[in-house]
Amino acid sequence: MILDCAGKRLDLTRPQVMGILNVTPDSFSDGGQFFSEDHALKQAKQMVADGAAIIDVGGESTRPGAAIVTVEEEIARVVPVIEAIEAEIDIPISIDTSKPEVMRAAVKAGAGLINDVRALTIEGALQAAVECQVPVCLMHTQGTPQTMQDDPRYDDVVTNVVDYLLERVRVCEQAGIARNNLLLDPGFGFGKRASHNLQLMKHLHKLIAEQLPVLVGVSRKSMIGKLLNVSVEERLAASLSLATIAVWQGAKIIRSHDVRETVQAISMCDHVMQVNDCD
Repeated sequence: MILDCAGKRLDLTRPQVMGILNVTPDSFSDGGQFFSEDHALKQAKQMVADGAAIIDVGGESTRPGAAIVTVEEEIARVVPVIEAIEAEIDIPISIDTSKPEVMRAAVKAGAGLINDVRALTIEGALQAAVECQVPVCLMHTQGTPQTMQDDPRYDDVVTNVVDYLLERVRVCEQAGIARNNLLLDPGFGFGKRASHNLQLMKHLHKLIAEQLPVLVGVSRKSMIGKLLNVSVEERLAASLSLATIAVWQGAKIIRSHDVRETVQAISMCDHVMQVNDCD
């Protein structure tokens, strides 16, 4: 499958890495590191050199308890960075936002994919995505970043997440977004306990069976810290392990802070998956 991201191709016939570029002062792992335009562009170039197939630019932290950012501030953060990347790097750019105004501004600046943790549920977001005419990644979350980890509960987390995402697909299709322009993200860590995340990872194939590209974001997440008792800086090995498990089940995009290592891990996994048993 080849996604047309505003004229730039994203080849999903094999697993790819989405490089995370947070232009925020408070993201959980890299907050403040790439807040300036120059630092952000330098990091984007490095991620491309390391093998990223797409860069995901975000201007509002969605970590648990994160502060709300105004539309104006979020646009001021992401648009100059997207314009700078668009001018110098020839790969697709994703905008990580839930706000319709930011979606429009980002796509106008050069973004070719909308990555929405709220699955186009904010008022006006669905219509904005229809107007932007770029692919959209729909993510599952329970609650908001301010409340999502207070007391997440599910009847059956795998069934609940799959059903929710399929309903959002139906809504998007009815609104005029083509099915082949939709991707799904189960939302690891978004309104989920560690046990919920493990269930989703173990049964990720059930979401992949719906025949839509699946994006997985587990890079450096708190579930790793809680299960292994390691700091953010010590979560690379576990992040790579989870990425490989996801790709083995059929995930097409791995969202990662550590692009070079993740590219190597999932490429090796892909080599094993593609080998001819008769060789």
